Amino acid sequence: MAADGTQPQADWTQPGSEFWAPQRNTVDTSFAMQPAVYADEAFFATEQDRLFGRAWVAVALASELAQPGRLLVRSVGGRSILATRSEAGLHGFLNSCRHRGTELADSDCDIANTIRCPYHRWHYSADGRLVAAPLFDEVPRKDFDMADYGLIPVRTDTWGPLVFVSLSDDTPPLEAWLGDLPDRMADYRFDQWQPAVLEGVSCTFDVAANWKLLAENFAEYYHLPWVHPELAKVSRVPDHYRYQGPGMYCGQTTTPVSGDERGDWLTLPPAAGLDDSDAASGRFVALFPNVTIAVLPSHMFLMRLEPLSAGRTLEHCTFLFPPGPMTHSEPSAALCESFEITRRFWIEVNDEDIDICERAQRGISRGGAPPGPLAPRFEEPLNRFHKMTADLMTLPSLADLEIPQGDRAGQVDLYGSDPNPAPPAIERHPVSTAATVPT
Repeated sequence: MAADGTQPQADWTQPGSEFWAPQRNTVDTSFAMQPAVYADEAFFATEQDRLFGRAWVAVALASELAQPGRLLVRSVGGRSILATRSEAGLHGFLNSCRHRGTELADSDCDIANTIRCPYHRWHYSADGRLVAAPLFDEVPRKDFDMADYGLIPVRTDTWGPLVFVSLSDDTPPLEAWLGDLPDRMADYRFDQWQPAVLEGVSCTFDVAANWKLLAENFAEYYHLPWVHPELAKVSRVPDHYRYQGPGMYCGQTTTPVSGDERGDWLTLPPAAGLDDSDAASGRFVALFPNVTIAVLPSHMFLMRLEPLSAGRTLEHCTFLFPPGPMTHSEPSAALCESFEITRRFWIEVNDEDIDICERAQRGISRGGAPPGPLAPRFEEPLNRFHKMTADLMTLPSLADLEIPQGDRAGQVDLYGSDPNPAPPAIERHPVSTAATVPT
């Protein structure tokens, strides 16, 4: 450790580093992460390579690439990525021409199934094949075969409403990354949920805080009574339980969602086919590393985090709705009014979160107090999030990544309150009642 109390940079990426030791503990003996994790630009640069450069990172809504002909440009782990769809399916590529490396696109656009380099007009099909190299046959090259010069592919996959990219071939497939989450949330049938054609259904916020502070804030409910007094009327602290099994995510549920004091979450028509637990609950999942989803019976508030620097993050927020009147081309005036009530409530809550996370960033950056202990009853999801962060930063290869197992079925709340009165279907089989500390 240096004289000023900071850790040498090498400690950030060493598997046995003492830098991560407080995060390796169980939640009842664990601590928050070091200030450098949130405030140091050198850490941020390393994190872009080792964490975002290897994780399954959400880059778009599936609806943005529902049809061939659309090209999206995204930054993942410091690399510029293209995402597109051909008749054969979804594709991802490095945003770099195979001729002399020119950036192919600088923003989302329509391509009519052809990607053209603006420099020398090499043409690529939507599935990445080089289909034209103009004037290259003026003086033929015997060693040139267009089949050898397609765009460099990157891994892509989808789950529900999201498109994911991974730059690493060693990373386990998305199916393993998600763990039990697709089964846990299967009855919602997220692949059918869509944004409505309404003003305000999508918005972006520029936040002066590290992306991890935003994800952590979403994952814990310790702050609820003081930061969100109105939210606490519909998502009451005693009605919170953990909602997580195997997978690279952490979560909580409010069961039941209350409407006796505020009905903002209950104004829209619910999805069809939900069981008693899903129909009465709010599910709040932070999917590592950069997605948070808040799912109510009638809608989803989805947030995709885009880190720009150690102290700056873009929040790309979208409301999604199950098949029904909200996804019709022209929802009724009454539904538009109901949506505005819901939208306004979420934006007010998110504004409160932004304010407290920016304050946390200032305190960490300017004060830098040593990390304190986590509260086991309320902050176990943070301990899980911190361990995932430590693993991504330190593992030499993600082929060795151990997907966290989380709570055993039924053990959704191990500290300080009664069992969930309406656990999700995946947690309803009998288990031992002996108290355990989740991994």
